[in-house]
Amino acid sequence: MAHKKGGGSSRNGRDSNSQRLGVKRFGGELVLPGSILVRQHGTKVHAGENVGCGRDYTLYAKELGFVVYETMPGGRKRVNIDPVEFVDYDEEEVTEEAE
Repeated sequence: MAHKKGGGSSRNGRDSNSQRLGVKRFGGELVLPGSILVRQHGTKVHAGENVGCGRDYTLYAKELGFVVYETMPGGRKRVNIDPVEFVDYDEEEVTEEAE
């Protein structure tokens, strides 16, 4: 005869890995082309100017610039990249002005 009761079975004891979704670059940050801005399921945030949308709805920067989030009519959110404009200058003029 058994001298211990049988151990009960538990339906717990497992856990799934996190999916690491969410905003990766916030408003005002300077980003390089290809930088991931938002990882999401579905279009929680829509792609705006200079932003691409991947096959899994990942939003990424297409140009060097600053991240700008905005709310569209109807409560939808959109992310744009405000491109950085480079100024062409002449070194001789800059050194003359400094003197």
